[in-house]
Amino acid sequence: MTVTATAGTMSATRRKKEVRRVILSSYLGSTIEFYDFLLYATAASLVFGPVFFAGLDPLAATIASMGTFAAGYVARPLGGIVFGHFGDTVGRKAMLLISMTVMGIASFAIGLIPPPEMIGSWAAVLLVLLRVCQGLAVGGEWGGAALMSLEHAESGKRGFAAAFTNAGAPTGALLGTLALAAVSLLPDEQFLTWGWRIPFLISALMLALGLFVRSKVSESPLFTAALKESAEKETTPPIVTILKRPRAVVVASMSCIASFGMQTAFTTFAITYAVSSGAQRSDALLAFSLCQFCAIFLVLGSARLSDRIGRRPVMLAGLAAMILSVYPLFLLLGTGQFLFIALAFVGYTICHSATYGPMAAFISEQFGTRARYTGASLGYQLATLVGAGFTPVILASLFASSGKSIVPVGLFVIALCVVSAVFLLATKESKDNDLSADTPSA
Repeated sequence: MTVTATAGTMSATRRKKEVRRVILSSYLGSTIEFYDFLLYATAASLVFGPVFFAGLDPLAATIASMGTFAAGYVARPLGGIVFGHFGDTVGRKAMLLISMTVMGIASFAIGLIPPPEMIGSWAAVLLVLLRVCQGLAVGGEWGGAALMSLEHAESGKRGFAAAFTNAGAPTGALLGTLALAAVSLLPDEQFLTWGWRIPFLISALMLALGLFVRSKVSESPLFTAALKESAEKETTPPIVTILKRPRAVVVASMSCIASFGMQTAFTTFAITYAVSSGAQRSDALLAFSLCQFCAIFLVLGSARLSDRIGRRPVMLAGLAAMILSVYPLFLLLGTGQFLFIALAFVGYTICHSATYGPMAAFISEQFGTRARYTGASLGYQLATLVGAGFTPVILASLFASSGKSIVPVGLFVIALCVVSAVFLLATKESKDNDLSADTPSA
């Protein structure tokens, strides 16, 4: 029996209901995972420097804090490989439940780390170790969530369905930023002593909700059919299949590094830059929250557009827009005024969403069914590592070494956009690829 035939055995009504349930599960699961992961990003820019690296001068503390942030990105490709392997051999659903559990426990534990005054340098060590656990978890989460939506969806609607996984990122960032903004209204001493911990501790409640919703969905029909077919013949381990065709991973990851570079630049460096330029910390976080709310709809809208005109045109448009607007956006951030900061963040969101909305489908469509979890996870997580992992440290270092000039910061973002555009231009359009094939048709 073919994959297509197996996937089509359920009634049309039941199938639509199941697709909606799977998309909701992917969206909520991704929201929870990215709430935890990106909450750390915001906390790294505002909290962890003075809390865990108080012995350093402020700029060095910020750089050290961003270094712990990078540890999560280093771990993400490994998480993609490990969870991808079992997701391609055991099942998508089981790996999603495990990845969510690891993320929730790690984030809750970050909120319980004793201060350096109690355990000395072990506080920073625990912070890094738990950040690595977050990286492993989100490394496995994205691929499974995107594939569950993609492989349940009808042809012609795959980009929109898969984009709900990516829409979970700004939703999670919005919730995390709002939570941190709320506790940042506390006096500085209380905020840095215990207030910042509250958003991390809330992870326990979100974990319970996420596991309940995710446990109700069915396994991917394409994977189920492929698993039956593979039982009848010898199969190659997924990672071996991917490494035999490395071009797909390289192209997928390099095409997306700019999206993660600009995302990280505006979720970490830009917030710090706005605050250092005179903005109130709560105002900068509120402005960023506004842009994340807009991003939810812009990500879905750009994905819907990519179902009609293609992934590549939409993503290339976002890269071009960022190249043209990066300096005006930073000039707005440097005013220290809430309205201009909000406009800057919304402008960034428009550019970023065009690259990020079609991404889930674009990356997943580069790989065949039997190795898609591994390939998509590895491609996505390598893109996050190269494009985002060390970007906060690089930007902070460039800013400091240039006498606090924004010019090298903008040039770095532009360079990432150019690289991604070159690799996108080297790919074929993927929106019409046959997902039931062992290898992509284009």
